Amino acid sequence: SSNEASDKVVELVNAGVAPASLFDAFRDAAGELLMRAPGILSLHATTFTNAVHYAWQHCGDAETRKLLLLQNAAFLPLYRSDRQNREIGIDTLEPAPLKTSGSAALDEIFADVSRDRLGAARKVLAYLKDHPDPQAFATAARRMIFLKGHDSHDYKFSSAVFEDWQTMASPWRERFLAASVFYLKGSGDADNELAQRTRTALSS
Repeated sequence: SSNEASDKVVELVNAGVAPASLFDAFRDAAGELLMRAPGILSLHATTFTNAVHYAWQHCGDAETRKLLLLQNAAFLPLYRSDRQNREIGIDTLEPAPLKTSGSAALDEIFADVSRDRLGAARKVLAYLKDHPDPQAFATAARRMIFLKGHDSHDYKFSSAVFEDWQTMASPWRERFLAASVFYLKGSGDADNELAQRTRTALSS
């Protein structure tokens, strides 16, 4: 519940846990909500946490910063869907072997995003184990958004993910990125109208 989540934050802060660790937990909790019930409700857990973290970074008042931590914790349960799949856990997700390597591995992952998001998430974990710097994955994912994003939610969700992973610690960073494929675009998704118009203009 919201009260239980807030109480846990108070307990952890009083025990000396760093706010950065709490934000890692918030982000991965948001990622798990997305994995369990992908959609418009759960994606906002990620974008909300991104916004709260921005406010926390730029606020100079210590009491307000503490309230932001409590607010983030309290709001996350509100993004839980009634149709969630409780069998999926972000902390129990296991890597799945890739059939390819290098840039081809990214092609494999984003092909799977369009047909098997859980399988793609598991392959992301395997890919990031062999490629500890997530920048290539983030670049490939961003390219998919530019080609196939259709509304503001595609853009704001991906922007939050690609901003937040850079402040996270392993192994939670990798699990957060793996969960993101439950709302990112895959190579099998239709190109957006702008991409289609651009190709037409360049070929004429």
